[in-house]
Amino acid sequence: MPGGGPSYPESLRRAVVSGGGQTRSDEHAPRHGEPPSGEWRRRFPGEAASVPAARAWVRELLAGHVAGAALDDVQLLLCEVVTNAVAHSTSGRAAGGQVTIWVACASRAVHVEVADAGSATSAPVAGIAAADSDGGRGLWLVDMIATAWGSRHDGEMGRTVWFQVTA
Repeated sequence: MPGGGPSYPESLRRAVVSGGGQTRSDEHAPRHGEPPSGEWRRRFPGEAASVPAARAWVRELLAGHVAGAALDDVQLLLCEVVTNAVAHSTSGRAAGGQVTIWVACASRAVHVEVADAGSATSAPVAGIAAADSDGGRGLWLVDMIATAWGSRHDGEMGRTVWFQVTA
């Protein structure tokens, strides 16, 4: 991605580029009737209030362009991954921490990346939470619902968790 931001799978990059997609800042959401291809990036504070704000931002970007069930899946998984970034990374623990969300949409897929400052004590793992646990199901949901997902360590920049949902 230009500007040193997160990268994404070549197949989706080709789909976005061949679809005439262009990088857009968060204030340039697609209009109804406009093809849903494109890329958007936005930074949010590393705090719990960013979870519903990120959900609203993605809903506004993709509503009317991505089918209802796929949009619901993207919103749910985004909330889970942003919650993890805020709860388990330096982005949520350090003053001024940020979480960067990047969304790419092509004709048949939505690709989302959430980059945070990483953690010296943990890495993303999809596990099965105890039945009486209040948490621990976020990445399990991502694993069950997303078409594909993964994470990568971005050197000094932190960690990125990404997922794709068929649109």
